[in-house]
Amino acid sequence: MSTPSAPPTSREIPGPRLPAAGLPDAATGALMAVAAMSTVQLGLALSVPLIDRLGALGTAGLRLAWAGLILLLLVRPRRRDFTGRDLWACTLLGAVSGGLMLFFMLAVARLPLGTASALEFLGPLAVSLYGSGSGRRRWTALAALGVVLLTEPWHAGTDPVGLAFALAAAVCWAAYILLTQHVGDRVTGLNGLAVSMPVAGLVAMLVAAPTGLGDVTWSLSLIMLGLAVLSAVLPFSLEFLALRRLSASAFGTLMSLEPAIALLMGLVVLDQVPGPMPAAGVVFVVIAGIAVTRTDTRAAPAPTPPPTADPNELGPAQVR
Repeated sequence: MSTPSAPPTSREIPGPRLPAAGLPDAATGALMAVAAMSTVQLGLALSVPLIDRLGALGTAGLRLAWAGLILLLLVRPRRRDFTGRDLWACTLLGAVSGGLMLFFMLAVARLPLGTASALEFLGPLAVSLYGSGSGRRRWTALAALGVVLLTEPWHAGTDPVGLAFALAAAVCWAAYILLTQHVGDRVTGLNGLAVSMPVAGLVAMLVAAPTGLGDVTWSLSLIMLGLAVLSAVLPFSLEFLALRRLSASAFGTLMSLEPAIALLMGLVVLDQVPGPMPAAGVVFVVIAGIAVTRTDTRAAPAPTPPPTADPNELGPAQVR
C-alpha cells in the first residue's frame, strides 16, 4: 500500500541490491515488477464484487488485516532491529497505508477501476513533479490534461464523492512514498513492512468495524485471505526481489504503467469499457509518469548504524 528516483507504488519495498547483472537478471526483475502490478490490480478487480456484501470499508479492512497477520508471522520482526523513532515511523507508515487502501476502495466503489487508479497515481506523480529540478515540471500540463479527460467535467458524469476519495488516496500515496523512503533507508529487508502492515490492518479494521463486519462469514473471510495473499503478500515479495535486479529508475518507470494495467483489469474482469476520453486520460497520466521518472535521480542514503539499546528511549510496545 514518496523525492525518490522514481515514484514508487503504494507497495514499494526498498532493499539491498545485488551487484549489477546482465540482461537476464534485468529481464527477470522487469517480469517480477509487471507480475507484482498485475497481481495487485487483479486482486483489486476481484475485490470489487465483494463490496456489495462487505462494503468498501469491510473489504479493505479484512484484506489488510489478513495481509498484516501473514507478514507478521512470516517475517517476525525483532524489537532490537528498530530504534524507537524507527518504530514510530513504521507505525505512521502503517496508518497512512491503511488510509490509502480505505480511500481507494471507497473510490472504486463509485468509479471505474482504471479511472480511480489513474487519479490515485497523481500522488506519486506530484511528489516527483515537485522534487528538485525544473525539467520534469513541463509534464505537469500533460498530467493535468489526463485528469481532465478522465473526469470529463463537461459531462458532469463523474461521481464527485468518488473523485474526492480517489484524490484522498492520492494524498495518502504521496505520504506513503515519503515514509517508505525514510523507513526503507533505516530498516533492512521486510522488517519495516512487517510492522507497518499490521498497523494498517488494525487501522482499517477499526474504521470498518461500525459498518457491519458482524455479517462476515467464514467463507467470505477465507476469500479475503486469498485476496490478501494475491494483492498484498505476493506483490510485496515480488517487488522486493525486483528491486534487487533493477535500478530504481527502471523500477519506477515500470510502476508508471500501473494505471494502464488497472484499466485492462477493469475491462477484462469487471467488463468496465472506458470511453475514448478516459482511455486517453490514462495514457497521458502514464506517459507523464514515465517521463518524470526517467528524469529523476537520488543519491544513495548514508548507511545507518545498527540501533543501540537505550533504556530511556520511549517508543511503541515491543514487536515480536
